[in-house]
Amino acid sequence: MSNEKGIAASNGPTPSYGVTEAGGSYNRHAATQLAGATLALPLLEKAAQDLLLNAGDQPVVIADYGCSQGKNSLAPIRAAIAVLRKRISRHRPICVVHVDVAENDFTTLFEVLDTAPDSYFLDDPDVFPSAVGRSFYHSVLPPDHVHLGWSSYAAVWLSRIPAMIPDHIWPASSTGEVHAAFERQAAQDWETFLALRARELRSGGKLVVVLPGIGDDVSSAAKSRLGDMMDHANSVLSEMVAYGLITTEERVRMVLPSYPRRRSELLAPFGQGRRFGCLLVEHCAVFPFTDAAWTEYERDGDDAGLAARHAGFFRAAFLPTLASALAPDRGAEGRQSFIDRLAEGLRRRLVGHPAPLQLLAQVIVLAKQAAT
Repeated sequence: MSNEKGIAASNGPTPSYGVTEAGGSYNRHAATQLAGATLALPLLEKAAQDLLLNAGDQPVVIADYGCSQGKNSLAPIRAAIAVLRKRISRHRPICVVHVDVAENDFTTLFEVLDTAPDSYFLDDPDVFPSAVGRSFYHSVLPPDHVHLGWSSYAAVWLSRIPAMIPDHIWPASSTGEVHAAFERQAAQDWETFLALRARELRSGGKLVVVLPGIGDDVSSAAKSRLGDMMDHANSVLSEMVAYGLITTEERVRMVLPSYPRRRSELLAPFGQGRRFGCLLVEHCAVFPFTDAAWTEYERDGDDAGLAARHAGFFRAAFLPTLASALAPDRGAEGRQSFIDRLAEGLRRRLVGHPAPLQLLAQVIVLAKQAAT
């Protein structure tokens, strides 16, 4: 998951948002995100089939905006390459650029690319992977450079914290002016993301973005199973302050600028004509899908196992961001201890409260209009 450093409380460290725990933790626990992205593969394949390709032997460029540790990028990039290879010569170069923040675990990314049996380039010597360590809320590639863009579950992260959330960590649990500040930031960041990608796309290029979805009711996220987990994590943090494990100042800085958008918010920049500058909405859909951890629980009845799987998902997605708000002198060992304690506290609280994650994946397919 991906975005840039934001603004923290004064006299404290600047957290990094959307970072992941080193050592492949996100790869091990991001099955939910992978399941959502898998629903978009037919749309990605169609985009690869329909995008405009010039004749010749210049490289075809695929950009993976928000690669994290790589495992969840393998299937979509492999699928796109398979379609492109049917359209171009076997030896025409394909360049795959993985983009994430500088703090991302790029070591694990390249280990996955080099060793995973389903890696997309091991059997194709003319595919060339690379990486850019910079937030996608900045320009990360040259203008008119990208043929096909892919972004999965990354643009849910905002570029900055627009306001501290009194007594909570999650924007969906905020109210009033604080919640309005996050809504404005989310709208601004989405337009920034779109404008930058439009600049980087070639005429006739395509961009496929997958995001977690929520219902039209603005409070639906807070009332969900994920909202329950956020409440439990928030309570564990309060206990950690009370026990002196973290300071009040560190706790105040802990905000998760993760903002699931409604479908209307995704489409808002495009207006009635479904256009935003040179970008045209070709498809926008919401797909419900099953919580695999809940399916397993229905089969085996293992409440503790369900709690562990849900806590693992929460840990991989959110806890490194919270840990980045700790004082710098705690070091890597202190941050790891914090993550372990919070994850275990959350797991204990989830035991005895089985419930499924209510999962929606939103997919929007955009095309850059070819020059006339």
